[in-house]
Amino acid sequence: MKSFLFFFIPISALVLNAETKKILVENADPALVEELIRVSADARIVPVTKQNAMSEIGDADAFIGNITPQEVRAGKKLKWVQVMAAGVEQVLFLSGGNDLRDSNIVLTNNKIVQGPEIADHAMAMLLALSRDLPAFWANKQSETWQPRPYRGVELNGRTAVIIGLGGIGNQIATRAWSFGLSVIGVDPEDKPFSPFVKKTVKPDQLDAVLPEADVVFISAPHTEKSHKMVGPREFDLMKNGAYFIAVSRGGVYDMNSLVKALDEKRLAGAGVDVMDPEPLPKGHPLWKFPNAIITPHIAGRSDKDHARMVGTAKENLSRFLDGRPLVKVVDKQKGY
Repeated sequence: MKSFLFFFIPISALVLNAETKKILVENADPALVEELIRVSADARIVPVTKQNAMSEIGDADAFIGNITPQEVRAGKKLKWVQVMAAGVEQVLFLSGGNDLRDSNIVLTNNKIVQGPEIADHAMAMLLALSRDLPAFWANKQSETWQPRPYRGVELNGRTAVIIGLGGIGNQIATRAWSFGLSVIGVDPEDKPFSPFVKKTVKPDQLDAVLPEADVVFISAPHTEKSHKMVGPREFDLMKNGAYFIAVSRGGVYDMNSLVKALDEKRLAGAGVDVMDPEPLPKGHPLWKFPNAIITPHIAGRSDKDHARMVGTAKENLSRFLDGRPLVKVVDKQKGY
């Protein structure tokens, strides 16, 4: 006679993560919403806009997007905010309130995710300027063959100062080193040894290293401490014939000082993907310089960046629902 074993399982054990989490997703495209829905049945994904976010946020557990101070105050249950970009200045100090910064809400972003694209873009701008490609592009429009005079500049043996040696700055350093540039980093954090960086100094030593630079890259986040850190004095300290490349945030440098340096022909050229103001208005003096390359804040865009950005949100959503530590957590007091 066969014997049977019966296992009695409490009903509660059959219900995993019974409490569904409400996750607001601001201004997301339908494809992103669908991907987030597939992460887990324990999340109720609610797409919102700026017009209806306040009516939904009162009982929300998390928010994906650029949250406002008013929404933070209204979100009594909020425990996590995911910003899809790398920069978080918009939600921490440019929005007019410190509600998120001073709260217990965990803030995550997409730091480093767009590093390869932005580093490529920074070097593309430098190469275009140092090889005088804008002049040849102008000649192409008029079908003019004009090989001389040619103002090509060799990068090998020259010096690059990189302001902001984080995920993006380190990738710029790698590329700059491969072109023979000697790299000096400027960063508030202590950095581990890198074979691509000759030395790293603190921001209060920026003035001491700027005169050495043949090219200055800005890849620092925009925080209260870094706001306009490259201003009139810093542009005056740059050597004649230096290049200036900005690919992180326009608020880190002073636009009027850049225009003045170009107008006085002290800089050999500038490449800016980020500006203040943005968009750069028609009639702005920066447009007129033939040795200024201007791109509309697209350095982080490529055929691969979107998948990585969405991947961060999906990974963090899964971790949030499971109670695991989140990735790419922002130090809200530092702003990065």
